[in-house]
Amino acid sequence: MRKLEKEELLKIRRDLHQIPELGFQEYKTQQYLLNIIKQFKSEHLKIETWRTGIFVLLEGTNPKKTIGYRADIDGLPIQEETTYPFQSKHSGYMHACGHDFHMSIALGILSHFIDNRIEDNLLFLFQPAEEGPGGAEPMLNSEIAGKWRPDLIFALHIAPELPVGTIATKPGLLFANTSELFIDLKGKGGHAAYPHTTNDMVVAAANLVTQMQSIVSRNVDPLDSAVVTIGKITGGTVQNIIAENARLEGTIRTLSVESMDKVKERIEAIVRGLEIGYNCQAAIDYGAMYHQVYNDEALSEEFMSYISEHTDYDVKLSTEAMTGEDFGYMVSKIPGFMFWLGVDSPFGLHHAKLTPNEDAIQVAVDVMSKYIEFKSKSK
Repeated sequence: MRKLEKEELLKIRRDLHQIPELGFQEYKTQQYLLNIIKQFKSEHLKIETWRTGIFVLLEGTNPKKTIGYRADIDGLPIQEETTYPFQSKHSGYMHACGHDFHMSIALGILSHFIDNRIEDNLLFLFQPAEEGPGGAEPMLNSEIAGKWRPDLIFALHIAPELPVGTIATKPGLLFANTSELFIDLKGKGGHAAYPHTTNDMVVAAANLVTQMQSIVSRNVDPLDSAVVTIGKITGGTVQNIIAENARLEGTIRTLSVESMDKVKERIEAIVRGLEIGYNCQAAIDYGAMYHQVYNDEALSEEFMSYISEHTDYDVKLSTEAMTGEDFGYMVSKIPGFMFWLGVDSPFGLHHAKLTPNEDAIQVAVDVMSKYIEFKSKSK
């Protein structure tokens, strides 16, 4: 199979857009990717599946190292509201974070190197469960990754706010440390006419939200940054019964590991006090926790310089973002970096109307093909 051309990559992106699946449930996605990859029919191509993910090794002509490239493959539980003629066929699910772009780009890069093999090995990791519960750590710790462990690793993420043709990244910290937050409260329910015989968990939950607002303003270094957001509260059954149970769901985001530890320490202290003050029981679950994306400084500086000097694309120095990315675990173990790819969408990430410009796919394939070729020649 020859190199995938622009129209073929657009078809792949649109096909993938129609079958979004949640983390570790990407069965159709995995099969679609395998069908494309197997068409390359190269004796130098090795394919291994891992859960719903895929490892693809393209052997080099005289390998001294293995260069890794990661693409995430899962979707989000969002009902699509675009006007695409190729909308999601899975009601209630959407590729609202650009993973359909990420997969198509990875296939485009792979197809380029099938007929333009470089000296070094190339390892493509099609990673499941980036949005949750987190696939990077178990995938990288798998037996297959141990056998084909990359020496360097790269990835990208679409940036709706940047124009097509723009590449943005920075040395060091790019994405925040993130953690989910779930707090369950259990008290004593009862009739609304007899509040003195109950322990009302709606009141307790409301008080807890208010108390947690002081954590960032009073417990985090003002020269650091942190976010504590409660995005959902559920409690009670009907209007005239005092709630026995309540659940708070939220997120924690910090720009340092120290601040993440401090925020969690304060949440736990506040919840212990709430148990005493409201005579209730509480349980905290931090759910999925993602490492910060900390770009290798030398590699990211080299990448920015190379793309600026050898292409016509606009290379920008970005700032840190409070977004989380599962790729952070990979770059905590392997030198590498992530960059933002401009896709010029009027709607942002995780929005039901996200419509990234498909011209960005070819930009990314061109950028990474050139840089990987350069990186293989440099020692």
